[in-house]
Amino acid sequence: MSNPVLVVGSIALDTVRTPFGKIKEGLGGSATYFSVSASYFTPVKLVGVVGKDFPKRYVGMLKKHGIDTKCLEYKKGKTFRWTGNYDFDLSEAHTINTALNVFEHFNPKLPPDYASSPYIFLANIDPDLQMEVLKQVVNPHLVILDTMNFWISGKKKSLQKVLKKIDIFLLNESEARQLADESNLVRAARKIIAMGPATVIVKRGEYGALYFNSQSIFSAPSYPLENVFDPTGAGDSFAGGFVGYLARCGSKEDSCVRQAIIFGSVMGSFCVEDFSLNRLSRLSYPEILKRYHEIKQQAAFEAVNES
Repeated sequence: MSNPVLVVGSIALDTVRTPFGKIKEGLGGSATYFSVSASYFTPVKLVGVVGKDFPKRYVGMLKKHGIDTKCLEYKKGKTFRWTGNYDFDLSEAHTINTALNVFEHFNPKLPPDYASSPYIFLANIDPDLQMEVLKQVVNPHLVILDTMNFWISGKKKSLQKVLKKIDIFLLNESEARQLADESNLVRAARKIIAMGPATVIVKRGEYGALYFNSQSIFSAPSYPLENVFDPTGAGDSFAGGFVGYLARCGSKEDSCVRQAIIFGSVMGSFCVEDFSLNRLSRLSYPEILKRYHEIKQQAAFEAVNES
């Protein structure tokens, strides 16, 4: 039996334009992408807030994936909305508008069965709120945290306090350099490990991911794609595959972490093939396994005969 994962994060309605199309008020948010991605590997308990205007069909889709939504709060007002554009450089989003709405005053209270979840994922939210969630959880097996440059710039001290309480830290290249004040990613990761987390995983988009702990470094490839439509949520989908597989594996061993990173890359690659969660929500587990093995084959090479 897989171990359940608790995720706390944002649920949003995204309006996105890329050179390859657009979508208006599609389902988005860090907790949403994470939950659907992780649901292919393990049960997920979702904690978030939406307005009374949140479409029922989106809740139905979450439930279809077996995601526990009993702690999905409905507040008077409007759901968090984000509007953004991408140019041909899909690695950078251009934010047009952010309306926090009911998410601005999000203050989750965990019931006992949620607080005792063995795997905790704190998605990209205010580090003070992440700390409040951590104060409520009971003896977690593993705590994984994500963040963004906004919090590194505005609440660095609060973020550093949270880092002392977690096991694994996920962030992208620019965030790692910003937090560590270091241009070299290897040195940046070492500095971040010194801040508290035993493991640091640097997400590098189409270039894969780097995994650091005190003993080893692992460079994970991405899955090469011909068609990328919308990169929104790719990092959260990576996190869902990564944490979901760790919970399924039930181990902190290095080999399991490396496998989980590849599954993270697989889920991120599916996410970007369509807008919103359109591709991610209609996957099958055999499709996921097939792509996992394709990445393994693409990265395989033989040792040199030195005799």
